[in-house]
Amino acid sequence: MGGLDALRQCNFLNWLREERQSRKLILFIVFIALLLDNMLLTVVVPIIPSYLYNLDESTAVLKNNTLSQQGAPGAFNSIVSLYDNTVRTSGSNMTTRSADLVPTAPTAAAPPQNSSDCPKANSMLLNENVKVGMLFASKATVQLITNPFIGPLTNRIGYQLPIFIGFCIMFLSTIMFAFSSSYALLFLARSLQGVGSSCSSVAGMGMLASVYTDDEERGHAIGIALGGLALGVLVGPPFGSVMYEFVGKTAPFLILAFLAISSLYIVFLKCMFLSLQTQKGTPLLTLMKDPYILIAAGAICFGNMAIAMMEPTLPIWMMETMCARKWQLGVAFLPASISYLIGTNIFGTLAHKMGRWLCALIGITIVGISVLCVPFAKDIYGLILPNFGVGFAIGMVDSSMMPIMGYLVDLRHVSVYGSVYAIADVAFCMGFALGPSIGGSIAENIGFPWLMTIIGIVDIFFAPLCIFLRNPPGQEEKIAILMDTNCSMKTRSYSTQGTYYQGEDMDPEYEDYD
Repeated sequence: MGGLDALRQCNFLNWLREERQSRKLILFIVFIALLLDNMLLTVVVPIIPSYLYNLDESTAVLKNNTLSQQGAPGAFNSIVSLYDNTVRTSGSNMTTRSADLVPTAPTAAAPPQNSSDCPKANSMLLNENVKVGMLFASKATVQLITNPFIGPLTNRIGYQLPIFIGFCIMFLSTIMFAFSSSYALLFLARSLQGVGSSCSSVAGMGMLASVYTDDEERGHAIGIALGGLALGVLVGPPFGSVMYEFVGKTAPFLILAFLAISSLYIVFLKCMFLSLQTQKGTPLLTLMKDPYILIAAGAICFGNMAIAMMEPTLPIWMMETMCARKWQLGVAFLPASISYLIGTNIFGTLAHKMGRWLCALIGITIVGISVLCVPFAKDIYGLILPNFGVGFAIGMVDSSMMPIMGYLVDLRHVSVYGSVYAIADVAFCMGFALGPSIGGSIAENIGFPWLMTIIGIVDIFFAPLCIFLRNPPGQEEKIAILMDTNCSMKTRSYSTQGTYYQGEDMDPEYEDYD
């Protein structure tokens, strides 16, 4: 039996060695990585503002009770004698008959400071904008710092190992979120998640760009992968708010930790046949000087900055103006999540036909208009249409700009994608780093409506810059290679009736990558 099991295991490993070159398996791994990363990213959105507010309120009440007990007169300054039924006052020789004491009416229990579920617009609630904003921004800030190192690293060692490390760090961060009960530990867990996200997102997008060399296929594949991101954003806030309301803070993070450790097994088997990258890519600084890459990165940054500003400030604004319950704080983001999922799947393919520059231009403009409409909502139902517009438009921007980053490298630089997707991830992180930190301060000082007005106007003014991406110049020999590659890929696709290529059918660039 032992020999039979060993044979089965050997056959399984041989199958895995063959399937490791399957583009479907690679796409699935990237999909799962983005799904779990963004579920953890957004599951905290409805939990953290309410949890920190309750934590600070409990601390303040405990502090006030301690001070009142210290300032009150001694609890035992009157002593009742059971022998002669007299009352003696400590510190004096005065004695009174208990019968002479006038019974005092029982004082009614003081009502709680906040008897309703509606937090008052006090300084404590306003201060939560800054604390929550800094906590949310910590992940993106750390990811922003880590990305310039992860991008060139993937150019040297390949993409599998960084994805595996990203899953491990994601699991550790999730466990810390589950059992942290202080602001400092939550801040550390959120920052640690930034390192894992940098590994998984940069390596994942670079891997997809390497195995999908045809521009149209690459856009479709990245659209599917961004569907994992969208699904994580879709499920995260309502999942977190419902679990927090009816089960507790720990439950949603334990479930995510279980999903992460389960996915680690697949990624581990994928990494068993690790090989080094052999082709040297364009230096990161050279890519950062490319104006067309900078415009595409700016579109990603400003498009996502709108939702990044809303994540820490919208729940607090809802608590203040709408008396929103805990579960409503996450459900409010549901329209944006659903529409983002729809947008990435539609425009992953459609953007190639209509022009990715035009898709991004329209998307950023819709983001700006939708954000301007958010402060006019009077209840949670009034947020449905603006949030739907924000999510759908960001889906348009991401599904068009992520593929164009790889296309710009193919057109103007060496076709190695780790560094350029590090730049794309830096742009994404800048939106989610500057958005919550700056947005929290602006909301505290001049109010949430003015915050939405500012970011809406910025998006509308940035949108016309996408026109420059309509026909970016490239090296003539690179253009000829791209045209020849696209034609050969389409011919092979027709001859195989749309099947994926494995073994000898894989693109030569991917064989170098393995």
